[in-house]
Amino acid sequence: MPAPTDTESHPRPLDLSAAVLGRPLVIQQSRLAGFRHHAAPALWSALHPGAVLILTAEEDNPHDPQAVAVYWRGCKLGYLPRAENLVVSRLLARRRILSARVRRLLPGAEHDQRLLLDVLML
Repeated sequence: MPAPTDTESHPRPLDLSAAVLGRPLVIQQSRLAGFRHHAAPALWSALHPGAVLILTAEEDNPHDPQAVAVYWRGCKLGYLPRAENLVVSRLLARRRILSARVRRLLPGAEHDQRLLLDVLML
């Protein structure tokens, strides 16, 4: 029996592109920061799990140059938390296609814990 060739002796790496091709990939889960300072309280009754959110970098934000604002239906709900926005900010700067969706709504939680979201890369 002939010796196996190099490609036969090692398993081929899995091709995961088919697993995510055409589907968004969750790259981060976060809470919404600044809930009570923006439109989130006024829109609370209309928000629902699965709602699509828009992420926008705010490089000119005087408090955080990596700030990423979260919008729904053209209204600013708040921000990704400062401690969790660096990767998303850099991906947006590189013109990666990102969005978010409401993962969970927790009405009885503290303000900055009420809305949990998934950040998605398309």
